[in-house]
Amino acid sequence: MKVVSESSSIASTHIAISLYDDMMSRMDRSTQIKAMASEQRLTILRLLAEPKKHFGHQWSADAVEFGVCMTLIAEALSIAQPTVSRHLDILKQAGFITVRKHLKWSYCQRDEVAIKAYLAWLGTELSLND
Repeated sequence: MKVVSESSSIASTHIAISLYDDMMSRMDRSTQIKAMASEQRLTILRLLAEPKKHFGHQWSADAVEFGVCMTLIAEALSIAQPTVSRHLDILKQAGFITVRKHLKWSYCQRDEVAIKAYLAWLGTELSLND
């Protein structure tokens, strides 16, 4: 078993965020701001943060490893599938989730690196130290 020190783990996360942030600087940040401007989309991100807790009953695939079925996300929010599909599409365009299709289902997972990079960017943008 390989032991990774906390400092190397932090450095790896920092490198990943830096690389991701470079890519995102080319992307329109307004899409990300739009994604975060909806309570339903924020709720989706909160639910996907703990897939085992909120979607442990998913039988078609492991919610943690594979993602959460869009149908279950719609049920959790008590909204129609077309509505949840639109919310998920915006989150995907913003880079905050990935969507994987398998057979007739689509599974969603949070992109933790993208979310951390966005929050770091937002913190920099709102900083009073400039």
